[in-house]
Amino acid sequence: MMHITSLHSKMLRTSVLLCLFTAVIWCSAAPNPSEEWWRDSFIYQIYPLSFKDSNGDGVGDLNGITSKLEHIADIGASALWLSPIYVSPMVDFGYDITNFTDIDPVFGNLADFSKLVTKAKSLGLKVLLDFVPNHSSDKCSWFTKSIQKIKPYDEYYIWKDAKIVNGTRQPPNNWLSAFQGSAWEWNDQRKQYYYHAFAAGQPDLNYRNSQLNEEMKNALRFWLNRGVDGFRIDTIPNLIEDSRFLDEPKIPNTGLPDTDSGTLEHIYTYNQNETYDILKTWRAVLDSYNGTKKMFLTEAYTTLAYQMRYYEYGSNIPFNFMFMGELNNRSSAVQFKRTIDRYLDAIPAGQSANWVTGNHDQGRVASRFGLKRADQLSMMAAVLPGVGIIYNGDEIGMVNRPMSYKETLDPAGCNAGPSRYNTTSRDPQRTPFQWDSTTSAGFSTNTKTWLPINPNYKTLNLAAEKLASVSHYSIFKKLVTLKKLPVISKGTTQIILVGYNVFGVVRRQAGQSPVVLLINFNDVSTLADAASWMNVPDQMKVYVSSIGSNIQIGATVNTNRIILPAAASVILV
Repeated sequence: MMHITSLHSKMLRTSVLLCLFTAVIWCSAAPNPSEEWWRDSFIYQIYPLSFKDSNGDGVGDLNGITSKLEHIADIGASALWLSPIYVSPMVDFGYDITNFTDIDPVFGNLADFSKLVTKAKSLGLKVLLDFVPNHSSDKCSWFTKSIQKIKPYDEYYIWKDAKIVNGTRQPPNNWLSAFQGSAWEWNDQRKQYYYHAFAAGQPDLNYRNSQLNEEMKNALRFWLNRGVDGFRIDTIPNLIEDSRFLDEPKIPNTGLPDTDSGTLEHIYTYNQNETYDILKTWRAVLDSYNGTKKMFLTEAYTTLAYQMRYYEYGSNIPFNFMFMGELNNRSSAVQFKRTIDRYLDAIPAGQSANWVTGNHDQGRVASRFGLKRADQLSMMAAVLPGVGIIYNGDEIGMVNRPMSYKETLDPAGCNAGPSRYNTTSRDPQRTPFQWDSTTSAGFSTNTKTWLPINPNYKTLNLAAEKLASVSHYSIFKKLVTLKKLPVISKGTTQIILVGYNVFGVVRRQAGQSPVVLLINFNDVSTLADAASWMNVPDQMKVYVSSIGSNIQIGATVNTNRIILPAAASVILV
């Protein structure tokens, strides 16, 4: 096991309106609902480096995760999804892979992984892995052989000759890396440039080569044979590039430096049609396995039309990132309603919606939407039809930990420089899980952890929330229980604006009491007449309410005159 100082050294070396309208959405039955175990459940994302350290080196590991699986079972999640645990030089914290079928010693070994899977299954939990098919590490043996033009590896990556301008060598085109600068890196041994959509240490794989794709399918088989129930596919829209290698159009007046990929319209490096055909070949691999149905979750920050196509080609859950893009803490109730309606209307018949509330790449919910709204997205994910995806720590209301440039490890932040690092670094949301108030928040016995612990851990931690009468933790547990009720899994859905800037959802099923969600998007206390606008009983009980709302759980309220404090959310039953 690598010591924490070695890991730091390894990483630091490589890092641089008032309106009212109602929509009714009928939840379609799944083609084989009994097989699709994920429907109307929550999936829990674990960031392994930061979940639990079992050996005192300050870095999270597989045995640490195994020791805390009871927590995931306790909150009622159906599955855990692990961010990358494969062999890696850690240029991008495991997203640069040298071996797709082995465990990095930082996390443990294959025996440790087997123990994790066995215990998870004993607790009724499914196990999902990150599948990172867009690129490998530049330390991968495939890449070394590709440099040497050893077949078949010579075509496993995207190599192009230099463009000579006035006698000077230049990259083949203007494509830019997501981590700043040209997406082309010169290799002096092969005398060509290779393409990397992300860090230079992450050369893109060439999916126009069928042998390369067979290698990746074999990686899927390797983990399926070890009990994995599915995969989240990383950055799938980057998978293949236009074969003409044309310059991408510049976007005028972005205010960004010319080195930033946000200055280009990515019409040749993103959302290519061939991507879906590749996904279909991977779907065939999953479907060849008997027993529990295997699932794909696909990460694609893209338009609704592109997102919906993933269902057709084999994704069970094309991630819905509306809470991280179109909708934010400045959005109105109208904007939430219109965006959610449009999304639910677009989902193909029989397919499942999903609601990603947070992840390792975006600021924490409580920081993105504010402390008063920390429970809002989980409440929406629970009441709306479909799968909820929650990021570890959000169930206890963890917040971003501000980082100095000196503390920053994420290449997305380091490469942006001291003046812009805090707009691109993902370190603040990746700090270790806060288990209790002991040394290093109970994450590690080591006082030095790979990323600093948020100093608020003394009061904000799981142990304290378990003792509190009301907490983010207790609220989330109730939300997971609610999501399993037939009125949620089988009922109809109405999304309604209740007066000015109050968002409402009502779920109904014949013979069952309705479930009502109300969210006050105003910064002041607001009186809402839910009984009239939503056609619900005049009196209902408070199932849960957001922290700070002072709406007592279990209280009976008059729905024709319910007072919602500023930014408050409440679920009534």
